[in-house]
Amino acid sequence: METTEKIVLREDYLKRLRDGKDRTDTVKIITGVRRCGKSTLMKQYADELRVSGVDDDRIFFIDFDSEEYQDIIDYKEVQTILRNNVDKKKRTYVFFDEIQRINKWEKNINSLLTDYDADIYITGSNAYLLSSELATYLSGRYIEIKMLTLSFKEYLVLNPVSNEKDINLRFEEYLRYGSIPMIRPDLSSAEYIKSQLEGIYNTILVKDVVTRLKLRSIEGIKRISMFLFSNVGNLTNISNIADAAGMSSTSVKKYVTAMEEAYLFYRVNRYDVVGKKILMSNDKYYASDTGIRNLMIGRGYGADKWKLLENVVYLELIRRGYSVVVGSYKDREIDFTATGLNGIEYYQVAQSIDDPKTAEREARALDGVNDNYPKTIITTDRVRNDPGKGIRHLNIIDWILER
Repeated sequence: METTEKIVLREDYLKRLRDGKDRTDTVKIITGVRRCGKSTLMKQYADELRVSGVDDDRIFFIDFDSEEYQDIIDYKEVQTILRNNVDKKKRTYVFFDEIQRINKWEKNINSLLTDYDADIYITGSNAYLLSSELATYLSGRYIEIKMLTLSFKEYLVLNPVSNEKDINLRFEEYLRYGSIPMIRPDLSSAEYIKSQLEGIYNTILVKDVVTRLKLRSIEGIKRISMFLFSNVGNLTNISNIADAAGMSSTSVKKYVTAMEEAYLFYRVNRYDVVGKKILMSNDKYYASDTGIRNLMIGRGYGADKWKLLENVVYLELIRRGYSVVVGSYKDREIDFTATGLNGIEYYQVAQSIDDPKTAEREARALDGVNDNYPKTIITTDRVRNDPGKGIRHLNIIDWILER
């Protein structure tokens, strides 16, 4: 069977690791949802180091989820391993995979920075590891590399096609099954993929949410996640979620924050385009993977395909480095206001604007913004139906493949 490690080189992330090579004053921290490819990325980078001439005894790699190290829970045990395996006087590339499992692991990192000639790389499946405690220990001596699941470009490398028709079919797979690298529609049945996604989802909830919060039951978390999955792309707030889940707002806020920190969901603020300020009322939530989302709501993805399209566009925007908010203009909503190095861009997402009334409605919010920043409507339409007034209309596959 083919392996992701051999086929997909996540070049954007590898470049950031290369840029940090031999910066022993800076810890490189790779974060992201479980199974998005963090471990594979570190292994690929370690292989690059070997190819460049770094000896094996100068590359030290611990996967804390592996059988060899799964019983280690305290930083003192890790210190012993480091003393026995890492030469303090020799430049060593140290990799810690899923380090959040270790109690007071920050002390290990601080020791490496202080006592060793170490170039340090760590991964974690929970943003909680970037807590104020870690910031205190490292005093700003780290960079975070936020890793997402596969882009559609990367998905096509892993699942190649021979013609345009097959690209369209692959995109339907991408929406239906998501973009976690281990999910391979060509190599697995739909039932097997379902089992894989269920396993990933349950691992995230149990290891990254329930265990960390010391909860006695998983049911409340599941109810909240079901609500958020069902309402992808809809404005909501903690009170709405609490009412739907039958729980207190205090508990819901804590649980939702924990799921965000586990990268199961991304929360997107609303932004007043005219007043230039974040609005504190309603937000939107997007899933880190559409496959998990479709599985959990338990119905065919075609029923609300527009939500999946919007979810995919959001993930692609943050993958490209944009800071993204939901635009609010008077009584109108702009799906995404994206700020990058070259300024602001506005995006509306719709399944189709073949109907002139739909085209007029989608263009209305964009047209009302009185500035000269680019404005784009993204749909699945193959034929462009430009609404004029400087608003572009792009097919989502063309946009996402940048062609």
